Amino acid sequence: MELQILDWIQTIHTDLLDRMMVLITALGESGIFWILVGLVLVCMEKYRKYGLMIWASLLCGLLIGNLMLKNLIARPRPYTMRPDLILLVKQPWDYSFPSGHTLCSFEAAGVLWFMNRRIGTAALILAGLIGFSRMYLYVHYPTDVLAGMILGLLIAYCVTRFWLHMERKGHCSRLS
Repeated sequence: MELQILDWIQTIHTDLLDRMMVLITALGESGIFWILVGLVLVCMEKYRKYGLMIWASLLCGLLIGNLMLKNLIARPRPYTMRPDLILLVKQPWDYSFPSGHTLCSFEAAGVLWFMNRRIGTAALILAGLIGFSRMYLYVHYPTDVLAGMILGLLIAYCVTRFWLHMERKGHCSRLS
């Protein structure tokens, strides 16, 4: 059924959407965009703790999602089921589950949403577009994206709650 969903998504391809999805997916590449968002926030005293929480979430996601789950589950990418398909992006070298692009996007966007709904809503929309782009480009199954989204939000929630708990105890005052 997941391949049917991906095949249906293939029916909405246009030249403009192809270019847009390649650009959108690039924002999630190696988490660089979200690392930079964290850097900008760290440089702003008012939002420093947001940036630090984003970085903490990204580190947790790297360890749990990319290093542990991807290798433990070892799910092949969907394009391997369709050898005639021409990818619009370079073939990813790692496993499919969970989507790392989606994971890091929802970790960062989740932190922003838990801390500031206005900023976080825009970030969640971008994270959703990044997740969709991974299916549009046929490099992830829908459940890869769903798992990345859920795990990313769970990690963001845990990091923000832990940070705020430590802050109340006075342990994070010098960092924020």
